[in-house]
Amino acid sequence: MTQAYPLHWPDGLPRTDRKVASQFRTSLSAALKNVKGALEAFGRDSGKPVSHIVLSSNVGGLDVEPPKDTGVAAWFTWDGEQRCIAVDRYPKPEDNLQAIFHILEARRTEIRHGGLHIVRQTFKGFTALPAPEHWTQVLGVSPYASAEEVSAAYRQRARAAHPDQGGSGDQMARLNAARDAAIRQIGGRDGV
Repeated sequence: MTQAYPLHWPDGLPRTDRKVASQFRTSLSAALKNVKGALEAFGRDSGKPVSHIVLSSNVGGLDVEPPKDTGVAAWFTWDGEQRCIAVDRYPKPEDNLQAIFHILEARRTEIRHGGLHIVRQTFKGFTALPAPEHWTQVLGVSPYASAEEVSAAYRQRARAAHPDQGGSGDQMARLNAARDAAIRQIGGRDGV
């Protein structure tokens, strides 16, 4: 199940390398309200309710400063499939949320002018692949784990996952990806 915190980015969707300034002037609470309202309105307009809404980001926890990774992923079920609209183009989470709102409003315009078949075609690109496992789940550590705790958990699991020890290349790749994601996040949090 997709969690709201920390961010679950859709597998295979590339991340934005360079952030651009936005023209949005929407607060985080207003952007959240806009996205939730747009999802509900989209469900009404399409005649197919939206359910299982999870707005996933790195906003939350005990952080008092804006997160280093400001991406937002709106996960939901529509027309019998899980979908995800993810945006990380802007340097503030509220701007990325507001962008998702505008994407949803564009789909509502498609329904009004082109019909449900046009929206179904558009939404094929938003069909969500399973959310990737978060590094904390793979390594069995807290989201606030230190670099040392991550290294220790990685070494312990690598002993069993290594192909020479009865594991597989896929298991090691999964562990390596989790370790790399942890290092990226911890580096941004702890200045490592």
